[in-house]
Amino acid sequence: MSRKRKAIKREINEDPVFQDKRVSKFINHIMWDGKKNIARNIFYDAMDIVKEKTKKDSLTVFNQAMENVMPILEVKSRRVGGASYQVPIEVSPERRVTLAMRWIINFSRSKTGKPFSEKLAAELIEASQGAGASVKKKEDTHKMAEANKAFAHYRW
Repeated sequence: MSRKRKAIKREINEDPVFQDKRVSKFINHIMWDGKKNIARNIFYDAMDIVKEKTKKDSLTVFNQAMENVMPILEVKSRRVGGASYQVPIEVSPERRVTLAMRWIINFSRSKTGKPFSEKLAAELIEASQGAGASVKKKEDTHKMAEANKAFAHYRW
């Protein structure tokens, strides 16, 4: 982290198909080694699978999944007097989105036996219904923050 000044946030262009900045950011998170076309194809295939399986608009399923996975609280380690405490803090709106995207993509990648677009579609559908590994990760994060509420006064 730089001590001089805050990093400048770049403006992300909207996605050409869904006209949504969050979709564009999600595609950027999927991307490996600068292969954006492959990432786009994976995402669009996953959205087609979501639309086919749920019979709903795929963008609303995606947004519902993101809302269900975004954490409100998390814990950060603070060292106070030789002891480390897990201090619960609120998550900033930008970090909420980033964590949700990271969790959905990582849990999709960790599944085995199918193409990535199918795994991503399955994780999005489960997350939109309030189930799945990424939603469980959010709940575990909230439980950890709740359990360490006693150390909230160490926040700064």
